[in-house]
Amino acid sequence: MALTLLDAARLSRDLLFQGVIETVIEESPILQLLPFETIQGNSLKYTYEVAPGTASFYAVNAPWTEGTAELGTRTATLAILGGDVDVDNFLARTMSDVVDQRATQLALKAKAVQRAFERAFITGDAAVDPHSFDGLRKLIPASQTLDAGANGASLTLALLDQLIDMVRGGKPHLLLMSRRTRRKLKSLLVSSTHYVESVRLGEFGAGVLAYDGIPVAVSDYVPDDETLGSGSNLSSIYALRFGWGEGLCGLQNGGIEVVEVGQLETKDAVRTRLRWYVGLALFRDNACARLRGLTAN
Repeated sequence: MALTLLDAARLSRDLLFQGVIETVIEESPILQLLPFETIQGNSLKYTYEVAPGTASFYAVNAPWTEGTAELGTRTATLAILGGDVDVDNFLARTMSDVVDQRATQLALKAKAVQRAFERAFITGDAAVDPHSFDGLRKLIPASQTLDAGANGASLTLALLDQLIDMVRGGKPHLLLMSRRTRRKLKSLLVSSTHYVESVRLGEFGAGVLAYDGIPVAVSDYVPDDETLGSGSNLSSIYALRFGWGEGLCGLQNGGIEVVEVGQLETKDAVRTRLRWYVGLALFRDNACARLRGLTAN
């Protein structure tokens, strides 16, 4: 069963690992909700539904026709994400009376890992960067992509409702957008005298804007400089439903690891490595949808 990073941290007795996970989660609404499944090897080959099976009504003694669901296969590969932290032994010994120098540097590195993951989660393209993994813009198919207009257009509540309806199997667990788009959504709700909802996002999140009971999350890595037709400076909203085997799910081998590399030979410092073998899989195309071509106004 897939677990969120917070759930996985609770199963560990390593306080340093727990601290790193909490830092990563606090900085990312995506990682608060996205489940992760631990896999063996460096990739996962999985089946997905291309077309549903069919069923019909039949007359007595009439011949029956076959209607098996059409399935396809995909392969999700893991990428190597992480970085090293070198802490000078002199600084660690003489300047850790107030602030633990090593813990501080590890927290900053954890934030860097979170930012790199979130960027790849949205715009990752293994064809462009073979060391990364495919993100939402590659995983969500054209059939689940809604254009606001041929050259871009303003966000409307009708468009947002249409986007939500494209997600099957239940409501989306998250609406992901840029800060600019969230401001536009909030102004639409206020101007239409719509009740402005608020929900709590995960265990670390304060109250966030919600629409139709769905949390609205902001990511600084949802760009506002996309193009569509002749339109430019456009943005997207992603409606996401999570779940192992049925929606969007993170993949990892071993989880986020804190590796003690040890004393360095070339300088008086200790090196600690944060590493994460991580990827992303979309098990059902209609579990997610994208609304693209949104203008600033």
